Amino acid sequence: MSLRDWLQLALTDGIGPILTSRLVAAAGGAEGAVRADARLLQSVEGIGPAKARQIAEALREASRMVESEWDRCTESGIHLICLDDAEYPMLLRSIPDPPPVLYMKGAIEARDLNAVAIVGSRHCSHYGREQSERMAALLAGAGITVVSGGARGIDSSAHRGALAHPLGRTIAVLGCGVDSVYPPENEMLFSQIAERGAVVSEFPLGTPPLKENFPRRNRIVSGMSRGVLVIEANLTSGALITARQACDDHGRPVFALPGRVDNELSAGPHALIRDGAVLTANLEDILDNLGPLPEGAMVEQPVSQKAPAPQAAEPALPFSILSDRQQKVLDGLGADETDVDGIISRTGLAAEVVLQELTLLSLRGKVKRVEGQRYIRK
Repeated sequence: MSLRDWLQLALTDGIGPILTSRLVAAAGGAEGAVRADARLLQSVEGIGPAKARQIAEALREASRMVESEWDRCTESGIHLICLDDAEYPMLLRSIPDPPPVLYMKGAIEARDLNAVAIVGSRHCSHYGREQSERMAALLAGAGITVVSGGARGIDSSAHRGALAHPLGRTIAVLGCGVDSVYPPENEMLFSQIAERGAVVSEFPLGTPPLKENFPRRNRIVSGMSRGVLVIEANLTSGALITARQACDDHGRPVFALPGRVDNELSAGPHALIRDGAVLTANLEDILDNLGPLPEGAMVEQPVSQKAPAPQAAEPALPFSILSDRQQKVLDGLGADETDVDGIISRTGLAAEVVLQELTLLSLRGKVKRVEGQRYIRK
């Protein structure tokens, strides 16, 4: 029943992600949270007596909506995951306000832990579209999943760039229900993304693309990513909000691609660079500055299991465990600096496989690129 309980919480008016997490912790799990009475609700920080009564009624109302929402998802081929699921993205779970439930077309995979967001203006220039596609394709080729918001302009170009690589994966986070197609011209693109990644949203089915939904969408884009790259955005763009969330709220690095000084869409990236974002012109600028995984993202641990319980949950497989191919590449390095050709010769793996695994090993902190195409064990 846990997933249905989380869905009931997500459908309850008056409690957002932060209050939901507090309530689940206070109740010892989602099952207890959906049955909370006014007394328990009042014990939760941020809920007073009046609000407790409102939420108690809203919980009862939401309980009548769960089966209908569940059936609509089943009929539409939409998958639901909650904070208790191992499939739930670890990086997103580590932010202060993770969505209790994600609606999804497609699938989240373990390799999506290595994801970078690309965001920017809907009204971008040809240069912006070109650079968004280029950077996304480079990231995809390095085994990095590309996350963006599915919007016109930079977002759509990023998704297309990732899909241009035969092994590329991309995730689109929507500011509406996943049963809606917005913008409408992206219907085919979203179908392709669902086949090679995922289309996700925290909003119930039928939710229209309202303006107030997009800041909430943006925190998920940042939360699912190791870092955020901004390509073309004016000083009032939502892309800059995403960048600030990444830096200030999520502890993720921010990257910015410079543009023409006489283009107002360059003002956002240039301001970010001035304030400390990494000036980004190529793939190495990103890979060399991603840094370690955020604290709390190293092992799976559902939110409800963080509350006091008689028996602690067993942690899942740590991120440090390597695949067979990664171990083979690591063994091929030996004790000294080794160039890529040497690793290829020692392992017998294809060049593109070696390059992809070296990227992942670098992100895991197992190897370090010394210069050019030479690597050493860390």
